[in-house]
Amino acid sequence: MQPEGPPQDGRGEGAAELRAGDLTGRVFPLGDWGEPAVRLHELYRWVERGALETASWYLADRVWKRRGARVLRVGAAGGAVAGAALPLLDMTGVVGGVAPWGYLALLLGVACVAGDRFFGVTSGWIRDVATAQAVQRRLQALQFDWASESVREVLGPADGTASEAADRCLGVLRRFSEDVTELVRAETADWMVEFRTGAAPLGVQSVGGAGQRQDSGAGGTGRFPSPPGAGARPNMPRQRPPEPR
Repeated sequence: MQPEGPPQDGRGEGAAELRAGDLTGRVFPLGDWGEPAVRLHELYRWVERGALETASWYLADRVWKRRGARVLRVGAAGGAVAGAALPLLDMTGVVGGVAPWGYLALLLGVACVAGDRFFGVTSGWIRDVATAQAVQRRLQALQFDWASESVREVLGPADGTASEAADRCLGVLRRFSEDVTELVRAETADWMVEFRTGAAPLGVQSVGGAGQRQDSGAGGTGRFPSPPGAGARPNMPRQRPPEPR
């Protein structure tokens, strides 16, 4: 079950085959379980390649975000410096008539900051790098776990039967695949939260606001509906129990 040869890490041979397309599902490889060791080796290669493609996708996606973030940050810093320096130069008489250009530079810097926040360029770059590093760390843990299972196989039946060894290996591969999927899901959830709260377009914000207004006016009282709980049930007057006769 120990994979022969170095794993393809996107460098050297096979690097051109790692295309940075969309993260889509992959067909599970079907094969003959007549030779479990060969079959497990194929599954390991399939799982490892999926993780490498995921990390490669995030590393390729962060390239343009990194460049855009640097351009926007340089523009914001330059606009702030020029917006503060040009009016001072005009005020001291060193250079005359440059104060309006300072205000324009300051406006450009504010626009760079707003564009970075609106489109999530810097935050997207950070998320891509963090996710790719997390996938690579998890892949390294898988390689050591797989080596440990290979050592158990070399030890022979003293550490369990062949069926138990195959089941353990399948469990290692399945947990790794679920971990990588969870990493991608968490990154997508972070992007959705940022899109809805901080960088949502005006169209999305107007649709969300209209839905909230309809929900708030459903009761016709102009107040928010009472949450379910102790205060949702009206208070009824208590009645004394009948006296025994």
